[in-house]
Amino acid sequence: MPLPKTAHTSRPWRIHEFTKDFHLEDVWALPTPGGPDDFPRLVQLIASQNDPNDFSLAYRVLFAIRWKLGALFGWDNSDTGIASRVPSLRDRLPADLRDAPPGPNFQSVPFHSVFLTDNEWAAEIANRTVHAIMHIGWVPNETGGYRGQMAILVKPNGPLGKLYLAAIRPLRHLLVYPAMLRTFHRTWQSQPA
Repeated sequence: MPLPKTAHTSRPWRIHEFTKDFHLEDVWALPTPGGPDDFPRLVQLIASQNDPNDFSLAYRVLFAIRWKLGALFGWDNSDTGIASRVPSLRDRLPADLRDAPPGPNFQSVPFHSVFLTDNEWAAEIANRTVHAIMHIGWVPNETGGYRGQMAILVKPNGPLGKLYLAAIRPLRHLLVYPAMLRTFHRTWQSQPA
């Protein structure tokens, strides 16, 4: 479920300390109810989500088109990513976060973990269009438990990046996020707590 941006900006997240030049694009409640100690389980679920068949056909087709366009136009070449076109967000971290393990490696998507705390995890991706951060938090819910919350922060790369973000906005809201959230919910429910 989409949330107002204040659901992210009003929380005392560490991510706020070093992303002032990023724009908060989206905030979503994740259908992952749990207890106070379930955050590591959510982080592992997201990082290890690697079976494309877990996602809807529309989702898979959309991402296949995106990767084909990226290959055709060179959006995802090695010289367009983290440490090539843009420095890693890890370079901005305060010492306590930089010296801690960054979090898990992703199994099937080109995101890189930046930092992990007991209730907050950030991962980044960069290409020719954008430098983006996926921020996952563990927040109290309305029923006295906890749930995940996802925020997407972006820094477009020039006019191409702005055009790209505008073009994919409806697709993210109508296809990508709903399909991703259904998959997270189904996987979360099927895993032992």
